[in-house]
Amino acid sequence: MADAPSKIRLKVLRQHDRETESYWESFELQFRPNINVISALIEVQRNPVTAEGNATNPPTWEAACLEEVCGSCTMNINGMVRQACTAMIEEVGEVQGDTYEVVLEPMKKFPVIRDLVVDRSRMFENLKQIKGWVPIDGSYDLGMARPQDDDVRQLRYALSRCMTCGCCLEACPQVNDHSPFIGPAAVAQTLLFNLHPVGETLEADRLETMTSEEGVTGCGNAQNCVKVCPKSVPLTRAIARINRDTTAFKLKQWMGLV
Repeated sequence: MADAPSKIRLKVLRQHDRETESYWESFELQFRPNINVISALIEVQRNPVTAEGNATNPPTWEAACLEEVCGSCTMNINGMVRQACTAMIEEVGEVQGDTYEVVLEPMKKFPVIRDLVVDRSRMFENLKQIKGWVPIDGSYDLGMARPQDDDVRQLRYALSRCMTCGCCLEACPQVNDHSPFIGPAAVAQTLLFNLHPVGETLEADRLETMTSEEGVTGCGNAQNCVKVCPKSVPLTRAIARINRDTTAFKLKQWMGLV
């Protein structure tokens, strides 16, 4: 029986800034049980020497909550987009002899800022585009919200778990430089705020966006998004519901009802 791996080899795709070319660097460190990718990067940061023995600048990455809540540490790990804080080396590493091999790359659907850090501004701009908020500003009285069915409440809660991490956009083949598709996260957030008793006052504006070139018709139904979502947001269910809602919305517009 082969001995358990005793080393970790991190292969990191690096890039100084948006304008420079990317390049690979590898780092080796001792394996210890229950170490995640972030902990491994921290060890490299303490001693930034490549596997070839050359001193270098430590890789740059983002991390905040370290419990898969903020979404900031999202990256591609051995070809799979996910959060680095919950990526245990034993689970994600490929065993090569006495070594766990782990390849780290930044998300490809977002501009690289440096190394593993990307600019996810497009996701927050998408939220502005679909008016992802509840319009409660002002001193006017909106009255008491009507009771909601428990199934709707549970769906809203599931949709609200989105942490804008970018996994769904990274995995979606329709999100690319040749398509204006807004992406599954914004579609799901459209449904979340349309289901809100007060947020629904902006429903027509949101559905207008969803019927535009950037909207839900850009979805190719690959369903990659729901497979990689770390919070199990019902993205495909939301896409199907918004597809139905936009059809009804356009029919009402044609009939002059909205």
